[in-house]
Amino acid sequence: MLKNLYVKNLALIDETEVEFTEGLNILTGETGAGKSLLLGSVNLALGGKYSADMLRNGTRSGLVEITFTVDDEKTVKRLEELDIYPEDGCIVLGRKLMEGRSVSRINGEKVNMTVLRAVAGLLIDIHGQHDSQNLLQKKNHLSLLDLYAKQKTSPLLEKMRSAFEEYRRLCRKKEESAVDEEGRRKEAALAEFEIKEIEEAQLTPGEDDELEEEYRRMTESRRITSAVAEAYQYTAEDARGNASDFLSRAIRALQEAAEFDEAGSQLYAQLLEADSLLNDFNRELSEYAKSFEFSEDEFQETESRLNLLNHLKAKYGKTVSDVLAYCDEKKQRLSELEDYDSFMQELDGKIEKALDKVAKISEKLHAVRERAARDLEKEIGSQMQELNFADARFEIRLIDTGRYSALGRDDAEFYMSANPGEPLKPLGSVASGGELSRVMLAIKTVLADEEDTPTLIFDEIDTGISGITAGKVGEKLKLIGKSRQVLCITHLPQIAAVADSHYLIKKEIKGNSVKTVIELLEDESSVEELARMLGGANITGNILESAREMKQLAKSEI
Repeated sequence: MLKNLYVKNLALIDETEVEFTEGLNILTGETGAGKSLLLGSVNLALGGKYSADMLRNGTRSGLVEITFTVDDEKTVKRLEELDIYPEDGCIVLGRKLMEGRSVSRINGEKVNMTVLRAVAGLLIDIHGQHDSQNLLQKKNHLSLLDLYAKQKTSPLLEKMRSAFEEYRRLCRKKEESAVDEEGRRKEAALAEFEIKEIEEAQLTPGEDDELEEEYRRMTESRRITSAVAEAYQYTAEDARGNASDFLSRAIRALQEAAEFDEAGSQLYAQLLEADSLLNDFNRELSEYAKSFEFSEDEFQETESRLNLLNHLKAKYGKTVSDVLAYCDEKKQRLSELEDYDSFMQELDGKIEKALDKVAKISEKLHAVRERAARDLEKEIGSQMQELNFADARFEIRLIDTGRYSALGRDDAEFYMSANPGEPLKPLGSVASGGELSRVMLAIKTVLADEEDTPTLIFDEIDTGISGITAGKVGEKLKLIGKSRQVLCITHLPQIAAVADSHYLIKKEIKGNSVKTVIELLEDESSVEELARMLGGANITGNILESAREMKQLAKSEI
């Protein structure tokens, strides 16, 4: 869940920090107090669009950080797939805002915007007026239906994607393989030439790496040989004055001390051990020097072989293994071309079988969706009734697209009739903005247990509603809040009254400075804010009592 939000130097916010709770978190405040700024701050931390004019006047940089607690094993696993690991059960998304640019971090490590948005998508889901508009787009309806029935649709969709991709692969192969007799003759001749060129080289996997290392040793051997020879001169050459000679002298000089006492004996033993180690070193150094010995013929042979390999790699692949794989492909293709008619007949048979498999999976998927559509439309219809759509009807229609895709042959579209006697029409042609918000909330209520996102933010959910309908919306938000964390920005007291935690967003004016602050309200302060929402500036005792009663009723009814 979203645990903490920290904002510094953003628009009217000087510096503020707020802790959120489980359940339903409601945020209210007067128009212009900065409610949209709060949502904008969260959006920025999640990778939203940024421009320098968002910074607070007179500042050169700002910061937005949001902290999530993560304890769901499925979410942790999906985060780890993105190479993101919670620290002490927390994920911190931060974005430093500067003039003309921004830097995003997760748990202190810099990340690009793609990773940031992918992680954000696992942790939080923001719903505003734009998301309500998404309901108007038919392309989103099938995904909502599949989400509702995901226990049955997910395995079928996985099989469908695999089967359809195999079908498309075979179709592409047929398209690529379709050539006339003259084209086959030319392609076969080229394949024979390429196979011969590669096979005559008698390549060995990894040979290029070995040759390149050997060639490097040869080209650098003169410098290395000189250095090794100098080292050998100092340690072991026959000429007097090397380390081995001096060590032998030291051993002879210390022999008498070794016979005198234990301390002298130990030192003598250490010197003998050093002499033994130096002898071992000299032998290994001598062998190492021999590894740099080669003839001019060997150098020319290595260089010539390496040139051949590089020539083949330039034509057929980045490595010798790639070149050999290319050769195998050409052999397979040559075999197909030599018996072309049989090959094409066999390919047609494979395509027919693949299409039959696609069709059977698609039929099963359609049957599952058909049953799920009837169940989902009933549940959404029931939720709409509770959201004061007294006489509305809701229907999900499955449409045969006439062609297969990775999703099967189905498309889906939501239909609705808002009033008695009106025919069912596509959702977008009958629903107003306020109705769309409520339809979306009805869908979210039904899908609350199916969606994995632990935190939901609702903005403008109260557009175009009031009175009893507003109270119903509040009840639904409260219900969703029982299974996941919900943050909701509202201007309606009926919705604010059901909050588990109520936050006030307000402006503070100090001299010539104006800033936005966020405050968690205690029960009595929450009642006073509800009274302000009910009565405006003139809060009477009756209005205050109504606000208190509204809050008490909200607690008792849910």
